[in-house]
Amino acid sequence: MTSNETDTQNVFLCYPLLLNSCLKLHRLAVVKVAMYVVMVLMILTTVFGNLLIIISISHFKQLQTPTHLIVRSLAASDCLLGSLVMPYSMVRSVEGCWYLGDVVCKVHSSLDMTFCISSLLHLSLISVDRYWAICDPLKYRVRVTNSIVTVFILLIWLFSFVFSFYVVFSGVNMIGLEAFIMQVYCVGSCVLFFNKEWGIICPVLVFFLPGTIMSSLYIKIFHVAQKHAKVMTDRVTGGLKSQHSAQRERKAAKTLAIVMGVFLFCWLPYFIVNALDPFFNFFTPAVVFDAVIWFAYLNSTCNPLIYGFFYPCFQSAFKILISTYICGVKDCNTLAFE
Repeated sequence: MTSNETDTQNVFLCYPLLLNSCLKLHRLAVVKVAMYVVMVLMILTTVFGNLLIIISISHFKQLQTPTHLIVRSLAASDCLLGSLVMPYSMVRSVEGCWYLGDVVCKVHSSLDMTFCISSLLHLSLISVDRYWAICDPLKYRVRVTNSIVTVFILLIWLFSFVFSFYVVFSGVNMIGLEAFIMQVYCVGSCVLFFNKEWGIICPVLVFFLPGTIMSSLYIKIFHVAQKHAKVMTDRVTGGLKSQHSAQRERKAAKTLAIVMGVFLFCWLPYFIVNALDPFFNFFTPAVVFDAVIWFAYLNSTCNPLIYGFFYPCFQSAFKILISTYICGVKDCNTLAFE
């Protein structure tokens, strides 16, 4: 047997009968199993964690405030990402192949962009809502109503859907890259390339601009919350009630710090790579690109943990729902707020 025949036998293809098939990633079985286990856990946490938030807010009228309506819509976006996008991305990342054809690839990429952009814009809307609630509480109840919030939520969904499907199906993101794409294209790939223009437009429009707004508002909120906590602590006449309010303000400030930390940790690597890649002839290895994509997905996994489990009202809602509908214990359908 010649060396060329040996090399041919060691090559794994996504479609062995096609000459222009992509190479299939050759990984040890242990590595594949480990990757599938981690990714399946992420998907299940994303879907069921966000589903629990959706059910809680829909079930309890006390939770149907403007802020929680945004959180519910955010949870719906993350839940759809976990159920409609992440499973297919998991197979592509582990196997290194796309088996569903070019049309489904475009739909998958469009939905991926839609839900990710929607999630980012919902996080920004929550920061604006919290800024008005904490920094201008007197006008907040008049300006921010369920109807107004619903309009903003619909605009976010409409923009995310139209922008994502337009970019993917029009191909504006690949203008000028036709020769490069012809060289690297193979059957079994599902990669979304961005030229230099759209490599800047997309990160700035959907991440750096909303991220800057979020950071600025949360820094302001953090300082106001700390100031309120200090004033409440310094009061002599307030007693235990003032101390309790001060602790609550500090906890809110810490939660906001965690929100921004997780947001930047998950999304910053992806958008940095996405912005720099077109200017360096797409130097990023596929493994690295897959890693930053899953770091971005991780934000949708963490959102229900942050916005749900860090707030007592959601903890109470979860306990009632689980005890009533899973354990069969009859409980009241109202929440007791502290």
